[in-house]
Amino acid sequence: MSHQEHQQKAAERGPITMGVVTVSDTRTTETDLNGQFLRREIATAGHVLAFYQIIEDEPAQVAMALDAAIAAGVQVLLFNGGTGISQRDTTYDALAQKLEKTLPGFGEIFRMLSWEQVGAAAMLSRAVAGVYQGMAVFSTPGSHKAVVLAWEKLIAPELEHIAWELVR
Repeated sequence: MSHQEHQQKAAERGPITMGVVTVSDTRTTETDLNGQFLRREIATAGHVLAFYQIIEDEPAQVAMALDAAIAAGVQVLLFNGGTGISQRDTTYDALAQKLEKTLPGFGEIFRMLSWEQVGAAAMLSRAVAGVYQGMAVFSTPGSHKAVVLAWEKLIAPELEHIAWELVR
């Protein structure tokens, strides 16, 4: 079956149950532009938001968010924030320990596209994606441009296909 046939079959499955986790020590629901953007895009695409949370960049909170999303029936979970290299950036490390399968191409292509926006600073991103207990997980930097880039260029175009691959 071709890639296009996979996408067509996947689109026939209906709405995807999604979750959004913003990793920040300072953002609130009112100031979480990334969460607002992703929730709006998910609804516009006809999918269902079953889980939304703002957490601090603590490995235990990242692990709890993963498990809470699984309990909520999330098929695709989107993390934003905590992917840099500062001491407070631990999201990547926490997720790397939990992901059962990784999608190296996501981080590679994200950094390539990010290069066009921020130049060599793109190498500081530890954007990652993979699978945790049958749920697709994407983790991007917390900058709004990075979230929009990841959603529009990488996640949204393949969302149905990814969700379908996890259950076929």
